[in-house]
Amino acid sequence: MFAGTHTAIVTPFRNGQIDEAALKSLIDFQFDNGVTGVVPCGTTGESPTLDHEEHSRVVKLTVEFAKGRGVVMAGTGSNSTREAIELTQEAEAAGATASLQVAPYYNKPTPEGLYQHFKAIADNTKLPLMLYSIPGRCGIEIGLDVLVRLAENCPNIRSIKEAGGNPERVSQMKQLLPADFEIMSGDDGLTLPFMSVGGVGIVSVASNLIPKPISEMVQLALKGDYASALKIHTKYYPLFAAFLKLATNPIPIKTAMALAGHCTDELRLPLVGMEKEKVAELTATLKKLGIIG
Repeated sequence: MFAGTHTAIVTPFRNGQIDEAALKSLIDFQFDNGVTGVVPCGTTGESPTLDHEEHSRVVKLTVEFAKGRGVVMAGTGSNSTREAIELTQEAEAAGATASLQVAPYYNKPTPEGLYQHFKAIADNTKLPLMLYSIPGRCGIEIGLDVLVRLAENCPNIRSIKEAGGNPERVSQMKQLLPADFEIMSGDDGLTLPFMSVGGVGIVSVASNLIPKPISEMVQLALKGDYASALKIHTKYYPLFAAFLKLATNPIPIKTAMALAGHCTDELRLPLVGMEKEKVAELTATLKKLGIIG
């Protein structure tokens, strides 16, 4: 269901409000350039600073603007199980086709707590769910034992976005999970390594800016043409690296989107823009790749 490229889409702001016209343009840009789906209200979409009404509005608009052209996988996770269920049910009612469920952050549940959290969400929606393990942000990892139990007991938990940076964990998952359980990379620079050992795609930050190359790279890898896919990876790796090193996501991608004329670079506190020197470094990378003039 999820194999391919899913863009963790930025939430464009203008004067403190959601820029709905820009969001429509961004979503058209994605589907016009071959992505499999879009993920509103993820980390890249600044979900921590969207209030409940805005969160629901962004999901509803994304469904409307996507017009059935691909997957709309709403980010509806929370460190409150009750809130995650409410957000997921609202996304389902709005017409989302799937949900991304991040591991609970800050309160650091035990493995049993993790299992009960995700199972409760799965039991209260018909949407296919992709779990999201990103220990660098959440402070916990979705353990393999928990993942195996969830895959066995929750038919609508179908996938995981793995952002722990370790291809070996993908190999371990392939040994333990059902063959049709889909593993997605959560890091653009690790897409090909993950796919080479059993991953089937990427939930991408970079595809906000370069959806066509990322989509082409993933499709080539899915077809087994790693030599051609590697050429794309090698060309754009400096961009992947820049996004990681210059500032916390989504600061660099939003800056790049503004430089390319897609939306403003407006962020919400506590996120702030990059220093001039870092903007200059990012600008040079974009020019070298021919993304901007």
